[in-house]
Amino acid sequence: MLRVPILVYRYTLSSVMGRQCRYLPTCSDYADTAISRHGAWAGGWMGAARICRCHPWGGDGFDPVPQCLPADARWTRPWRYGTWRMDPPRDDEPQDRA
Repeated sequence: MLRVPILVYRYTLSSVMGRQCRYLPTCSDYADTAISRHGAWAGGWMGAARICRCHPWGGDGFDPVPQCLPADARWTRPWRYGTWRMDPPRDDEPQDRA
């Protein structure tokens, strides 16, 4: 049921606004996969968190739906399901330096 608005957005508004998501997979694909994989409650919160991260000052790049839910996530603390902001790169991660 929650997937219907995602499909409507994908085939109507997304086409009009242009497909310019900062992430791969796109936010609508991410939300659709999260709901399919983790259910409406957890997947819905994960999709909402992803949409909140998708802005000009947010991150970008490859950001797949996690295979497992976070260990500290509970239905009484739904904000734990999603990653609400991108963390800065760690020291051990390679960075592009142009």
